[in-house]
Amino acid sequence: MDCEEIRVDLRQSDPQSRAEGQRCAKLLFQLNHTMPFTEEYSTILKELFGANLGEGSSVAPPLSGACVSSMKIGKNVLINSNLLAMARGGITIEDDVMIAANVQLISNNHDPYDLWVLPCKPVLIKESAWIGAGATILPGVCVGRHAVVGAGSVVTKDVPDYAVAVGNPARVIKMLDKEKFKEREA
Repeated sequence: MDCEEIRVDLRQSDPQSRAEGQRCAKLLFQLNHTMPFTEEYSTILKELFGANLGEGSSVAPPLSGACVSSMKIGKNVLINSNLLAMARGGITIEDDVMIAANVQLISNNHDPYDLWVLPCKPVLIKESAWIGAGATILPGVCVGRHAVVGAGSVVTKDVPDYAVAVGNPARVIKMLDKEKFKEREA
């Protein structure tokens, strides 16, 4: 994953960025106050994400964050309730990912010497990964294919394909059997 840091100075936001931020905030409010899994809810979700929401994917309310409309969500992704997505640095969720409730995907931080400056790095959740309830994924992290992040974990470094990572900071505690996935995918 290309993990180049970009820096955003919030004091220098342009009118277009402010307008998009306001559009997203209004759509998030609407989404979070609409009966889930209705036609109205689906319409707002499509307006928020546009082409960045893959077929068969669902996002349960409430949803909060910044730059949420720039997230890329693959096909057949399940995002449970109360996702916090700080997406200024980019968040990509590949196909068949499951994200439990109360997860935080954070692609930006604050410069400790100038809090108005946000250092941003992308977050990538690869195909068929599972992010457990209450987990936090920090800027610049890639969670590998078929990897599992345990509930309440704080992920500060990449998680390899087929790994199970838990704790704060998260560490790999075991590897899953790749052959069992190949049988299922065949």
